[in-house]
Amino acid sequence: MNEDHTTEGEVILKGVAAAPGISTGPAYLYTKQVPQIQAKTITPGETAFEIERLRNAVARSQKELTKILTFAEQKLGSESAKIFEAQVMILGDTILLSTIEKRIADEMKNAESVVVDEISKYRRLMLAAPDEYMHERAHDLDDVMNRIVRNIQDQKLVSRLEGEYVIVSESLTPADTVIFSRNQVLGYATDFGGTTSHAAILSRSLKIPAVVGLRSATRVLRTGDSVAIDGYSGLLIIRPSEDTLQSLERKERRLREFEERLTELIDLAAETKDHRTIELSANIEFPDEVDFARSQGSVGIGLYRTESGLMRQGQYPSEDEQYECYRTVAERIYPHPVIFRTFDVGGDKVMPDAYEEANPFLGWRGIRVLLDRPELFLTQLRAILRASVRKNVRVMFPMVATLQEVLAAKAYMQRAMEELKTLGVPFDASLKMGVMVEVPSAAIMAEQIAAEVDFLSIGTNDLIQYTLAVDRDNDAVAPLYQQFNPAVLRTIKMTIDAGHRRKVWVGMCGEMAGDPVATMLLVGLGLDEFSMIPTTLPEIKKIIRSIRLRDAKRVAEKALTMTTPEEIKSYLSSVLKGCIPEIPLES
Repeated sequence: MNEDHTTEGEVILKGVAAAPGISTGPAYLYTKQVPQIQAKTITPGETAFEIERLRNAVARSQKELTKILTFAEQKLGSESAKIFEAQVMILGDTILLSTIEKRIADEMKNAESVVVDEISKYRRLMLAAPDEYMHERAHDLDDVMNRIVRNIQDQKLVSRLEGEYVIVSESLTPADTVIFSRNQVLGYATDFGGTTSHAAILSRSLKIPAVVGLRSATRVLRTGDSVAIDGYSGLLIIRPSEDTLQSLERKERRLREFEERLTELIDLAAETKDHRTIELSANIEFPDEVDFARSQGSVGIGLYRTESGLMRQGQYPSEDEQYECYRTVAERIYPHPVIFRTFDVGGDKVMPDAYEEANPFLGWRGIRVLLDRPELFLTQLRAILRASVRKNVRVMFPMVATLQEVLAAKAYMQRAMEELKTLGVPFDASLKMGVMVEVPSAAIMAEQIAAEVDFLSIGTNDLIQYTLAVDRDNDAVAPLYQQFNPAVLRTIKMTIDAGHRRKVWVGMCGEMAGDPVATMLLVGLGLDEFSMIPTTLPEIKKIIRSIRLRDAKRVAEKALTMTTPEEIKSYLSSVLKGCIPEIPLES
């Protein structure tokens, strides 16, 4: 929730912390010129010219992105630069480009209007999704689309500045983030975006403080305004007072020392003082993120989003393509486990053959799609099984709402095993299967579901949304999206208890797993595994190693007696500060 406070000329905007660090200096308001598209009818004689305009623009876009890729590799290393390889691949997608060329010829329309219309089909599906992950991928696709259009129209972008600035914009693309870093950038602040955006990921790699989701930053400041950015608490302070600046300086010094001490924990176990060991894993979407996750102390991949393989336009990845991806991840994380979530797709998410739905939040998605598309499901299951020969692969099914869906998914897994066995293809016959608990009906039936699987993984992002009937991306009701709502906590406890009664472990892969304020509560509730974005792993490990299980249980019991989210969060924050005074928490 965005909040504005004014104190003696200060304006404090509250957003989401995306990259740690604190810096102060003048703001630079970056307003990207969005290409203006005017659909025009062309004559048959102009068709060849329009197609040539398209091809020249694509070639120029490829050249630009290749230069950015090279610069990113030099500055960030090849792993982080892979983001731009994906964009170059989109520009080289022959199916997409041939479709656009055919439409230009068949519909007799100008190149830029067809480019926007064709790419926007996929963009709309991504933006209709209820999760932040797909929204961010839509913005990445936007960047490619706008780059092609600008080059068709022969427009230029200016991104080199003189002097040091905090860049403030409605949003930043990965290319913006990297190109601006050639200058003396003090920080990034955007109205939109989330911690999973590629721009946020690159900011962390560049070690440039960033705050996203500020909502109104571009409306309330001007270029040259004095600002302070706090990438720990998610604050942008306009016209900070001297007292504020001194306070931020003290905070930065204290937190820098705290972060330096966290590096000492990387190779240590996430174990409480009274010897309760918690499994800390990472959420990732690309094979090249595995090494970074391990460098942050991850002992496994708790969520591998296989949807990244659907970013190629016009077709599903083949079984062999999926296998190569999954095999790479399994080998890189070995001997630790990796959990592959089967495609979480549907009418509300990117699919090569998806359709728009009136209510995608409650529509054709997740396991429902896979059960309705047996060949798609079996192809993915065979690919996962083929990658399981080292016995560190697990699989979990998303958006499960009923026990019948679990039984049907298991039947398809058995069928995939039999098909591979017939072909003489090796696989792990004892591969562990699990279910994401992100629908209230699954939580209510958790004990019956747990009896059929090897583990449960709580997806809090959707579970909170569905439990509270709140669309967190709708500004009118976003304040009601509260992870510390008593109903949410009781649902989490019910799920953990149900899993343990059936002797299966219970993890969590939603954003709540990476929230320091929630850590002691979740340990006390009995959570066995936490999976989160890699950068938060050391901090969560520090908390776990600083507490006792018996104390965490008492904290959880008390929190469950409270009746408001505000009371619960305040209590948990005060307990955490008592254990680790130097830990950075939101103001």
